[in-house]
Amino acid sequence: MGTNVSLTTELETFARTCVADGRYNNVSEVVRMGLRLLQEREDRRHRFNAMLDTVRDEAKREGVHTAKSVLDEMKTIIDKAAK
Repeated sequence: MGTNVSLTTELETFARTCVADGRYNNVSEVVRMGLRLLQEREDRRHRFNAMLDTVRDEAKREGVHTAKSVLDEMKTIIDKAAK
């Protein structure tokens, strides 16, 4: 499969530098690596958003707690355990 991609001057220079440094065999490998990294980032973003949706659903079902209420409850438990 062939796809032509236009790069900005800066990206072209960067890709060619990566090849010149010996890290990649050609500019296509650099572009593929960039796309793989973007794909991983997008996958992480989708998983994070799914987690947020789960947390929102749980908060709607069970309510939310403020940091102060949690700290107050922790203090009460610690105080009882210390006696």
